[in-house]
Amino acid sequence: MRSTSNPAFRNLPRGNAAYGQNVGFNQSGYGQPGYDQRTPTADRPMTVDDVVVKTGLSIGVALLTGVLTAIWARVQITGGGSAGPLYGVLIGSMLVGLVISLVIIFKQLPSGPLTLAYSAVEGVFLGAITGVFQVAFGSGIALQALIGTAGVFVAMLVVYKTGAVKVTPKLTKWIIGATAGAVILMVANLLLSMFGVDMGIRSGGTIAILFSLLVIGIAAFNFLLDFDMADKMIRQGMPAKWAWYAAFGLMTTLVWLYLEILRLLSYLQRS
Repeated sequence: MRSTSNPAFRNLPRGNAAYGQNVGFNQSGYGQPGYDQRTPTADRPMTVDDVVVKTGLSIGVALLTGVLTAIWARVQITGGGSAGPLYGVLIGSMLVGLVISLVIIFKQLPSGPLTLAYSAVEGVFLGAITGVFQVAFGSGIALQALIGTAGVFVAMLVVYKTGAVKVTPKLTKWIIGATAGAVILMVANLLLSMFGVDMGIRSGGTIAILFSLLVIGIAAFNFLLDFDMADKMIRQGMPAKWAWYAAFGLMTTLVWLYLEILRLLSYLQRS
């Protein structure tokens, strides 16, 4: 399989070549192999519908836990309660989500329960952060971030499906390099901030806005790689259970994109 900047899609096992004609994301057709109408079995090849349903379930779980946590976080802050529980939820959900993601990635587990658990925990993490941002910048910032994230996701799916942008080896290398560069800058900024050094990429000024727009663009292009890898999994006839793995990979990019859009909106409201 082609390289990708999403660690969830690296070094995946190959599927059954006998199912190599399955229809992927960038093709369509009623009654084609990609829309398998046979009775579901444990070893049948995954289809587009499998990926769509599993991803939809994962997003739904994240939205549910996220909304509930955001409401709780806002009440916790405005009610004058201790910040301890909120910080505990933030740190706890972040660590649990990290552990679950590492287990799925390094053990390459196409697990429904683990993927949904990851989605639920990430929903709690994003909800807690969103609650804080809502208190600071108004309740509308959450809806704007959700609409922005959904818009980017749908736009990139259309771009991939129509073939407007081809996922070539050259483009793949560019996206991987840009992603690595952005991550290195963010980590360096975090470490330097501990010593009082401000690189300006997270300060809320013009540089921060431009950097945030750049990161959003990189995250958007990562969707093309995610769609391409899921497409290849379908074409190679990997078992249906691997649709959960594809859903997990897409969720990781969605979480990253939402956080960055939320951050950008906060910068714009400060300006």
